Amino acid sequence: MKQNSARLAIFILTIALGILFLLNISMGSVSISLPEVLKALFSETGTSSEILWQFRLPKAITCVLAGSALACGGLMMQTLFRNPMAGPDVLGLTSGSSLLVAILLLAGRYGSFITFVQSPWSVALAASLGGAMVFVIIISIAKYVRDNTALLIVGLMISAATSSVVSVLQFTSQADDLQTFMIWMLGSVGSTNWSELVVLTITISMGLGISMSMIKALNGMLLGDSYAQNLAINIKRARTWIVIATGMMVGVVTAFCGPIAFVGLAVPHLVRLIIPVSNHKILLPAVMLGGAILLLICDVIAQLPGSTQVLPLNAITSMIGAPVVIWMVIKAKRISV
Repeated sequence: MKQNSARLAIFILTIALGILFLLNISMGSVSISLPEVLKALFSETGTSSEILWQFRLPKAITCVLAGSALACGGLMMQTLFRNPMAGPDVLGLTSGSSLLVAILLLAGRYGSFITFVQSPWSVALAASLGGAMVFVIIISIAKYVRDNTALLIVGLMISAATSSVVSVLQFTSQADDLQTFMIWMLGSVGSTNWSELVVLTITISMGLGISMSMIKALNGMLLGDSYAQNLAINIKRARTWIVIATGMMVGVVTAFCGPIAFVGLAVPHLVRLIIPVSNHKILLPAVMLGGAILLLICDVIAQLPGSTQVLPLNAITSMIGAPVVIWMVIKAKRISV
């Protein structure tokens, strides 16, 4: 694909992102027309302005940030492990976050947990701590393991171990606690406020910045470690920074939005259908845009415009992501017909 065509595609994706952003903040249980949206953006009074600034704008911005972060992390993991089925949660970070949140919520009725659970930041802090614990383990192992496949296996085993503990906690928990935990597991972008958005924006911006600085290393890894070393790329250092960037982004998104499935896995493949290139200088920004677009679309669908009901976000992302994964398996001829 020519560079001019790729730039045109990125420009079209940017326009689509802007349109979907406006569509997202105008739709919901209370419909707000586009002129009213534009008026409310520059006004501090009125019902429409309050709905927009207190609820819909934080939600839409969260969609953009979380979608970009997960899609970028997914692309880097697929490149690092040279595996099209790898996702941003392949290192076990999401499972680590889920474990600490499960301990917090499912054991929250005991003793000293009660005061902590009542804090509005408690779930985010627990998820961050859980992801950080797994992150430290992965980084420590990455220093001694040269094989990316071995690192992938370690991540999968950590996921399996933490998931088993979560299953035990679910089995022994009370119905009310279990319901709270399951709601968190379904994922949501509608619970963030402006103070949380500041933390989300800073962390994801740092992660995306590190990711953009790894473009040369990512391009080299596509052709193998030996070729990358011939380009004077320090494979060990590059792998560490890629893991750090992915860990930061996945950890903070899971902390504030819960575990959002399939976005990081499906978006890189969907973007390659539009922009069939392997150069990460083009692919990385396009994937960031694609992730934001997909999550905005999923959130619009989940809102059930005109209704007060909201569908689980993971249900919508899975409806879109699962067919993409099936298509990738068939394309790779991993099943026999």
